Amino acid sequence: MSVVRTHHYSVDPADFDELLVRRAALITAIRAAHSGLAEVRLTRLEDGTYTDAWRWDSAEQFGAALAALPDFPQAPAAMSLLTDATAVNGEIVDQR
Repeated sequence: MSVVRTHHYSVDPADFDELLVRRAALITAIRAAHSGLAEVRLTRLEDGTYTDAWRWDSAEQFGAALAALPDFPQAPAAMSLLTDATAVNGEIVDQR
């Protein structure tokens, strides 16, 4: 069953373009090291905050990548631009 980790955060508009560059580097690095990252979707919400949903093919693949996160210097580089960041995990129970 697929799983999703959804992040919610704010970013200073002056840092947004740099966030996109750093986020892309992180996604590329994780995909090179771990299979199963099926989709990553960044959405700007009406209030100016963002949701960043990372969908994994399985909980095992997600867990392996999450455990290896300290090995990716791209993660703190991207996260340093975020404020009020939270993350929640969920299992996809219906997809059409």
